[in-house]
Amino acid sequence: MTIVLGITGSIAAYKAADLASQLVKAGHEVHAVMTRAATEFITPLTLQVLTRNPVLVSLEDEKQSWKPGHIELADRARLFLVAPASADVIGNFANGLAPDPLTSIYLALPRHTPVLIAPAMNGKMWEHPAVQRNVRQLVADGCRFIGPEEGDLACGYQGIGRMAPVEQILAAIAE
Repeated sequence: MTIVLGITGSIAAYKAADLASQLVKAGHEVHAVMTRAATEFITPLTLQVLTRNPVLVSLEDEKQSWKPGHIELADRARLFLVAPASADVIGNFANGLAPDPLTSIYLALPRHTPVLIAPAMNGKMWEHPAVQRNVRQLVADGCRFIGPEEGDLACGYQGIGRMAPVEQILAAIAE
């Protein structure tokens, strides 16, 4: 199955390497798409080596071909997975905004393509009414959410906001 794996700016971005590796080992074709903020936590090269595919970070990365890469990836995706998903990308998805390749792919997906979102953020951010409103909108649009989990957060707080474990994400994909 062709999976587009979106990675956003969160300390949990390092878990995307394990997730990508596990998906490739399971026989999936994985295409990583990163926000610029994600590159502050994990390098595109790491994901390129693990997925054996180029990593899309900016629309400028698409200059190798006449065909827009984000449209091609949207057409090929059999699953659109975002892990970790920041409050920013959840808000962009919910409001139809496309400032980068990841959000552009989301908007270009055929309606039948499953979308699985694994949020990761500070608990106060997750519980903010605006984020919860955006989550409700995405659920109404047909997106599935996995997590977030409770536990120690990178900001030093305890509570909800941790990305779902890789094993849980893999199990949700298998469903």
